[in-house]
Amino acid sequence: MTNIAFIGLGNMGGPMAANLVKAGHHVVAYDLVKASLEEFVSIGGVAANSAEHALENAQVVISMLPAGKHVERLYLGDELGKGGLLSLITKGSLVVDSSTIDAQTSRRVGLCAKKLGINFVDAPVSGGTAGAKAGTLSFIVGGEVAAFEIAQPILSLMGKNIFHAGPAGAGQVAKMCNNMLLSVLMAGTSEALRMGVENGLDAKVLSDIMVKSSGRNWALEIYNPVPGVMEGTPASNDYQGGFMVDLMNKDLGLALDAAQASNSAVPLGIKASELFKDHGAQGYGGLDFSSIYQHYANKKV
Repeated sequence: MTNIAFIGLGNMGGPMAANLVKAGHHVVAYDLVKASLEEFVSIGGVAANSAEHALENAQVVISMLPAGKHVERLYLGDELGKGGLLSLITKGSLVVDSSTIDAQTSRRVGLCAKKLGINFVDAPVSGGTAGAKAGTLSFIVGGEVAAFEIAQPILSLMGKNIFHAGPAGAGQVAKMCNNMLLSVLMAGTSEALRMGVENGLDAKVLSDIMVKSSGRNWALEIYNPVPGVMEGTPASNDYQGGFMVDLMNKDLGLALDAAQASNSAVPLGIKASELFKDHGAQGYGGLDFSSIYQHYANKKV
C-alpha cells in the first residue's frame, strides 16, 4: 500500500483518486469544494483540510488542477517563493501533475523538483470523464526516465495507455498536438457530414461509407458528431458529458501559444480555434466538443 496525496477532485481528479482507493492505496485528498471531499470520503478516501495536510506521510503526490498558475502556486509558492509544496515534500518522493497546462510551467516545476531530489512527471490525460471513471485513461508523460518508471505502476491504476513523451514538459506538448489535431478532425468531419445531409444523404449511411474509405478517422469510428447515428456518444445525448467546448478552447489556446513560441505554422489549428471559439461564444461552451456539428447546422460559420 502506498500513501498518496491527491490535490484536485474535479470531474477528472475525483474518479482518478477513487480508482487509487479501489486499488487498495491510502489516499488523502484535498479540494476547495467540500461536496467533492465528502463524496471521496464516502468511497473510502480520506479528506484533508489543506494541501499541506494531505502531504503528511505521502510517498506520491498527484495534482489535477485547472491551469498553469494554479500548479505553479501549489508547488512553487507565491511570488516570494513562500507556501510551495515542493519545500514540504520528502526527498525521493514522486510528484505527478496531471493538469493540462503550458509546458513552460511544467518545466519550471520539474527543474525545481529535481534540485530538491524529488521525482517529477507531467502527465496530462486523454480519455475524458468516462475514461477517468473506467480507469482507461491515456497518460502522456514528460519527465526523466527514472521518474517515469517510478510513476508507471501508479498511473496504470488509473489508465490503460501510458506513454513517455520525453523530458519534463513533453507530456504537455504532446497533448497539445493531439488535441489540436482532434479539433481539426472533428470540425472537418462535422463539415463533411453536414454537407452530405444538406445534399440529401443519410448521415449514418455517409458515415459508414467514409469509415470504410480514405476519410476514415476517430470521430467517424468512435465519436460521431451527428445525433442518432451512434449510440452512447454525447451527440446522441444532447451533447451532454464528454469533453466540453470550453475545455477544447483552453487546450487550443495552449497549443497556439506553443506554436507561436516555436514559430510553427498551424493554419488549420488557427481555423479550428476560431470555429470552436465562435461556437463557445454562442452559448455552447458547456456542451461536448462534437456539438461543433450544430455550429454548421445552425449556419454559425
